[in-house]
Amino acid sequence: MTRLTLALASSLLAAALAAPALAQEAGPPAERKPPNAPNQQPAFSGQTRAPQPPQMPKIRAETVAERLPHLWSLEFLPDGRMLVTAKQGAMHILSPDGKPGPAIAGVPKVLASGQGGLLDIALAPDYRQSGRIFFSFSEQREDGNGTSVASARLVPDAQGGGRLTDVKVIFRQMPSYDGNKHFGSRLAFGPDGALYVTVGERSDREPRVQAQDLKSGLGKIFRITADGKPMAGNPFIGRSDAQPEIWSLGHRNLQSATIDGRGRLWTVEHGPRGGDELNRPEAGKNYGWPEVTYGVEYSGDPVGKGITRMANTEQPVYYWDPVIAPSGMAYYDGNAIPEWKGAFLVGGLVSQGVVVLHMENDRVTYEERVPLNARIRDVKVGPDGAVYAVTEQRGGGSSTIIRLTKA
Repeated sequence: MTRLTLALASSLLAAALAAPALAQEAGPPAERKPPNAPNQQPAFSGQTRAPQPPQMPKIRAETVAERLPHLWSLEFLPDGRMLVTAKQGAMHILSPDGKPGPAIAGVPKVLASGQGGLLDIALAPDYRQSGRIFFSFSEQREDGNGTSVASARLVPDAQGGGRLTDVKVIFRQMPSYDGNKHFGSRLAFGPDGALYVTVGERSDREPRVQAQDLKSGLGKIFRITADGKPMAGNPFIGRSDAQPEIWSLGHRNLQSATIDGRGRLWTVEHGPRGGDELNRPEAGKNYGWPEVTYGVEYSGDPVGKGITRMANTEQPVYYWDPVIAPSGMAYYDGNAIPEWKGAFLVGGLVSQGVVVLHMENDRVTYEERVPLNARIRDVKVGPDGAVYAVTEQRGGGSSTIIRLTKA
């Protein structure tokens, strides 16, 4: 055997030995239960059931606060304290060690029924100067109810509580509907000061079709100013057949939203049985619901015609079947858990933990899960780089806040 032949044989042997090792670099998918719609196929490779990362950090979970009212959202104040909303209609400020202050005065009345209540909260981009906050809530109206957004000035006091002043409802999702499901809702400020407002399509068969109707605010993402006006550059401004605040359409029930490191909006919305979706909503685009979706009705029947793709509708970047039931979302740009840098963190109600989506070129490369044995309603990255998860109990009960760090 010549030296050349020997070298070639050695190279082929090395490649053969290396191939299985490369194949074993990624782990199996985190989700291994059978799908609700086994005949549906993803539109592209990696659109669902991505593998787990080759190496996953060991995560330590510690309780920061417990025996809190039924919380819906959390936001960090600049001094490290936590501002939380309770679904029944109260706001509290928690000290960094998790001790809640008295209820904040001046919160408007909310419709705390079914899936409704006091929902998301966000600080104004200029909060340090203005003290302004924004919050979404389900509001009772003469002709039904709907998701509304208010702004206010938060004035903390020496007792750990405070009050809201200059409270204004700046935006109302219209039309109203007499139901108690699918209010959404998350709030996220873009780098240009635009406020993205995500809502639901109210669930029932009669109103949910309005997710495809630009005259209706059901099943949409809105992009507004801090005063509640349509943001300049919105795709439907000037059209008589559309609400000018609309950014994108064809959504089901959006309870997860965040801004990535490039200033772009990302969302995760609830699907039916199967069909939870990760999207990067873009101006004027249609995300399909209820005409196009993965998953099936809760009855097991197809949704509409059972279509998973159609011209002029967008495919989700990623979907889950069975569902994780997403709520709360954060983009991780901290340093405390370097393995998660650039990943999306999504709270799972049904999956009962935090779902970590590792991204590359706007695609999910790996899906990692951190089991917490609790329904996760919100996820935030703290000023210390740790991840804070808000738990809830189905149907109400108390909440806890869990701090996740690298063990």
